[in-house]
Amino acid sequence: MHDLSAILTPEYVSVILLPALIAGVAVSLCASLLGVSLVLKRCSMIGDGLSHVGYGTLCIAVALGWAPMKVTIPVVIAAAYILLRLSENSRLGGDTAIALFSTSALALGILASSKANLTTDVSHYMFGSILAMTRGDVIFSVILSICVILVYLLFYDKIFAVTFDENFAQATGLNVRFYNLLIAVLTAVTVVLGMMMMGALLISSLMIFPAVTAMRICKRFRGVVAAAVIISVSCFLFGLFLSLLLDTAVGASVIIMNLLVFAAASLCTALRRKPA
Repeated sequence: MHDLSAILTPEYVSVILLPALIAGVAVSLCASLLGVSLVLKRCSMIGDGLSHVGYGTLCIAVALGWAPMKVTIPVVIAAAYILLRLSENSRLGGDTAIALFSTSALALGILASSKANLTTDVSHYMFGSILAMTRGDVIFSVILSICVILVYLLFYDKIFAVTFDENFAQATGLNVRFYNLLIAVLTAVTVVLGMMMMGALLISSLMIFPAVTAMRICKRFRGVVAAAVIISVSCFLFGLFLSLLLDTAVGASVIIMNLLVFAAASLCTALRRKPA
């Protein structure tokens, strides 16, 4: 266990911890907002698939000397569109298309990084290293996170309709395909932003846990969204604090906090339903 007073020097807080806090809260907000729609639409695995595509693209970009984030975001957005089209029109099931596409991209990325001897250099994208984010990474993450949140809020009613009943939404004249694509694009951006914080292996959990926990607590969609945001941000803050205190990985600590909150919410729900 670390002595936090010795670690949290003014320089450490301003240069490393504060940027990590800002970026982490922004990504947690985005992930929780989108996670509710993805879970209700039974598309939660798309986050996992896109994270694998993102990691593979990052590896290739680093191996070729390109700017990783600027290359990865458009590629993952394109992947989200392709996966959506495959799920709608292909004989393959949605989960099968995601698995085939994501594992292929991951394999290409691993081949590129191993060929260029960059396995260590890109490992933080696999497991997450939020405290190693540069100021430029943080600014870029915050700007894109604000865009994601604004778009979600502006189209909240449309996303609500598409989430719960696509057939009814289409019957009312809503362009269901466009809003499904919008959700996929927002998810793609959030996945790329969250990979630095959580790593490719854990970013999908940041979308799923707060949503399913909120559904144990609230019944109305608006309440579930609000609860998911609160849970996601709170678990990130507590997870970050525990990682500093216990010298553990930030991403894993955040997910463990989400797991504990989910277990507590599930237990409370089970006790409430238990007959007297």
